[in-house]
Amino acid sequence: MTKVKICGLMEAQHVRVAVDAGADAIGFVFAPSRRQVSIDKAAELAIHIPQSVLKVGVFVNAEKSEIQAIYEAVPLDIVQYHGDETPEFIEKVGLPAFKAFSIKDFDDVQKASAFNVTPLFDAPGVEFKGGSGKTFNWDILSKAGFQERPFILAGGLNAENVGEAIRQVNPVMVDVSSGVEIEKRKDEQLIREFIKTVKLKSEER
Repeated sequence: MTKVKICGLMEAQHVRVAVDAGADAIGFVFAPSRRQVSIDKAAELAIHIPQSVLKVGVFVNAEKSEIQAIYEAVPLDIVQYHGDETPEFIEKVGLPAFKAFSIKDFDDVQKASAFNVTPLFDAPGVEFKGGSGKTFNWDILSKAGFQERPFILAGGLNAENVGEAIRQVNPVMVDVSSGVEIEKRKDEQLIREFIKTVKLKSEER
């Protein structure tokens, strides 16, 4: 069964909707972004998240001390590295982690092999790292033979295309943000539709 992460949540009502609809992970963005939240806000929102749902913090080239402090304060379950972090740095921080990779070609996928954490394959960012709202060529993943290793798929996903994504590359988790937004704000109905579609298409596969 493909899991679902709803990322970039900033309001309690959207956290509740995502959890009630069956989200497996909730993402809070601490890096520069229009979806960036403070530590206090994330901790406030985390109150509405049961232990069965992962709390993921998104960081871009943050210091070790900052990551560890936020991880404890919220608290988080997973650190998502979305910058130029090295395998050595991630190991030094020593926390459960995902590592995001912007995919343009085969070589970008191969970079993930050097990391001993779950990779997240995303479309290249535009204004910020990631979060472009665009898909990338999923055939690249198939050609790289990455079906043999669990990975997370992000980049331009929505209720209309996520079924094809699951069929084509079988990610262990899909990650959505702008695909469940209307006018740059999370939409409750789109969140429900996305999660329902993922669960349905996973069962059909």
